Amino acid sequence: MRALGVRVLGLARSAPVTLGLLVALWVVAVVTGSLVHGPSAHLTRMVAAGVRSLENGHLWTPLTAAAFAPGLPGYILGTVVVLALCVPSERRLGSSRFALAAVLTQVFGVLLALGVVRLVGLADAQWARELSRNPAVGPTTYAVGVAMVLSAGLGTLWRRRLRVGLLVVLATVMLYGGLLQDVVRFSCAVIGLLLGPVLLGRPRRGARLAGTRREGRVLVAIVVAASALGPVLAAFSPTAVGPLSVLQLLFTSAPPDAATVQDTCADPATTAESCRDLQTQLRLSGVGPSILSVLPSLLLVVLSDGLRRGRRAAWVAAVALHVLLVALSVFLLLHSTIGRSGRVVLTEALQHVRFVQTLTIPLVAPLVVLLVLVASRRLFDVAAPRRTYRRLALTAAGLVAALAVLYVVGGLVLGSGFDRRPGLLNLVKDVPQRFVPPGYLGALEPDFLPVSTPATLLFEWTGVVFWAVLAVLAVRSFLRPVTADDSSAGRGLELLRAHGGSHLSWMTTWTGNQRWFTPEGDGFVAYRVLLGVAVTTSDPVCATDRTATVVLGFADFCTANGWTPCFYSVTEPVRAATAALGWGELQVAEETVLPLTGLAFTGKKFQDVRSSFNKAAKEGITAEWLSFPTAPLALTEQIIAISEEWVADKGMPEMGFTLGGLTEVDDPAVRCLVAVDADRTVHGVTSWLPVHREGEVVGWTLDFMRRRTDGFRPAMEFLIASAALLLQEEGAELLSLSGAPLAKIDRGDGGESAPESTVQRLLELLGRSLEPVYGFRSLLAFKSKFQPEHVPLYMTYPDVAALPTIGNAIGRAYLPEVSFGQGLTLVRKLVRSRS
Repeated sequence: MRALGVRVLGLARSAPVTLGLLVALWVVAVVTGSLVHGPSAHLTRMVAAGVRSLENGHLWTPLTAAAFAPGLPGYILGTVVVLALCVPSERRLGSSRFALAAVLTQVFGVLLALGVVRLVGLADAQWARELSRNPAVGPTTYAVGVAMVLSAGLGTLWRRRLRVGLLVVLATVMLYGGLLQDVVRFSCAVIGLLLGPVLLGRPRRGARLAGTRREGRVLVAIVVAASALGPVLAAFSPTAVGPLSVLQLLFTSAPPDAATVQDTCADPATTAESCRDLQTQLRLSGVGPSILSVLPSLLLVVLSDGLRRGRRAAWVAAVALHVLLVALSVFLLLHSTIGRSGRVVLTEALQHVRFVQTLTIPLVAPLVVLLVLVASRRLFDVAAPRRTYRRLALTAAGLVAALAVLYVVGGLVLGSGFDRRPGLLNLVKDVPQRFVPPGYLGALEPDFLPVSTPATLLFEWTGVVFWAVLAVLAVRSFLRPVTADDSSAGRGLELLRAHGGSHLSWMTTWTGNQRWFTPEGDGFVAYRVLLGVAVTTSDPVCATDRTATVVLGFADFCTANGWTPCFYSVTEPVRAATAALGWGELQVAEETVLPLTGLAFTGKKFQDVRSSFNKAAKEGITAEWLSFPTAPLALTEQIIAISEEWVADKGMPEMGFTLGGLTEVDDPAVRCLVAVDADRTVHGVTSWLPVHREGEVVGWTLDFMRRRTDGFRPAMEFLIASAALLLQEEGAELLSLSGAPLAKIDRGDGGESAPESTVQRLLELLGRSLEPVYGFRSLLAFKSKFQPEHVPLYMTYPDVAALPTIGNAIGRAYLPEVSFGQGLTLVRKLVRSRS
């Protein structure tokens, strides 16, 4: 009790308005007798928000509606939601601004919802009547409103997550549930979204909600999962009246008794149409059909997890399943609207909006999700291990064949268990229908129905077994490690560990690279083909004396395939080998290398580095090594959040190719050094790629760098310097701070040929232009604090005439998914930087 009292006291101090609202909610519930079953009918007319309340002049109801709940479950749920959303909101906003936000979002949210009711009446009179008939009470409305107000003051990542998460949930509940309280809740969220910038000011890092591929995958997965679960939730809600609630007909139906159906149909007074309706209802009833109706939605939820992981197979399966749902919906629509004579028979019925919705929404809903999946197809490029889905497809095909044979043979053996003994052709024709959710077969007249228990099990559970096994197989496939069976990556990794390559050669192991191996198998080149250009990832991996031979072999391989070879981010040995072939060259980056032998951060030139150590000691911040795949969830979630917010703040997609992201960090061979304080808050993170020589790790290359926006400012100086000293103690020889693209130091070189000099100047202009967005030159200046050695990285090419295509290909390699909006953002930032 003492601990509870301390918590209540702490809540009263940090969120007094929230606590006061909750106390008032429960006191009013007890005093008015509304605690168990909600306010009485008379009290509801006086305090609940609704169309009729305002028509009766009860202008106070937009406020008083938040002081009640529809019953004990509503009071409990409302309390939980208020505590979860309002306590952090009040702490961040302050009590006065929180109270103002709660009142404004509640009042204007109710008014907006009532306006929506009027608009709904123009298109769907039935839903409008339901909204007008059902008043709204509950405290969750202002809770979601103030949460949306709070979102305006959050960082870009959490602003996007809170807004998208709340709006998707609230929109799904509103469209499927469709009660006035659901509309009010969504309207309060919209008001909060608009009110946030007014009360808190514009977001200080811009309003763009661009995210990484990882975040985009999560958002698409949320859409797919919501589309799958919405109809199921509506099916189990007896009060669902929303425009999409008609989809519950695909999951539920009244369960008539089979014997009653048989007796009724045998009655001469029963019309053929009535008999068919009863048979259709029977098809949709029973435990088996109910489970079969839900299992495709369960499979979609499973596929959404695969989408979250970026699996290409999950995307293909989700698209195929939605195409199937669209095709079944079209079939259902045509069968329902066109009689057997081919004449349209629903001319009068089409005048009823609800009937049209019943026919068209099962088509429109999966079609919209299908369009979302097609538009986001580039996000899902993670391939499973080889033969994973070949085995899954063979297993699924074998399962279908086995179940089909079992059904046909079982149907012949159990023929007396049906109301009409089916023949072989009847059973074969009925096989496809056993795998289809029964809601999509409601318009088809069944040829026979089971009346015995064994026949019912065969008739109803064949499809259930198929969908359940398919869902389990899909889950297993998504859990398999991506590179488990990649023989190309395995061979490349062996050669990389043996020969080492350049300091950047670990990037050859990244997803997206293809690999060409020498005929002798003693070396390889990692590359990507874009626009007919084979762009390599760093140097060839081979013995030093084989570099020229491997370069020539790869060039011949590209020529044989009709590609233009381009060696990118390569060092001096490769430049010399291609120069001997008469190729051109351009410096495209500057690598900074820090020898660790005798390194000591002493002297005036390392003053900034020493200052970062002193500040870290004062603030209790330490550097810790971790492996991202095995690190505690509390730390990895913070790293993900820091990375996502860093990308979102730019309003541009995360660059790839030779610049790694979270996907590349999630590698057991990659080490992460994080800056954490005493509360285990991550302030910054760096990742380090191994550098091999003769089977040993001799150095590490910096790749991933992210800092918490509101955290320890010199986190990067602290982490890089800490890594240098820690790795020096381990015996490492060098630290590469990686290359800064489109940046170079002035070496005073001259004597270049005219075409190359012109192109080099264009690259320098491009580097200056992109500096405000990506800061490559600032990055090079930052790395120079550590007094490293500078090593030029080159791009070499066989023909100067191919440079425009090569430049376009490299641009697509770094930024394969620049949307139109992001392109406008880039132009706007460039223009702003010059004004």
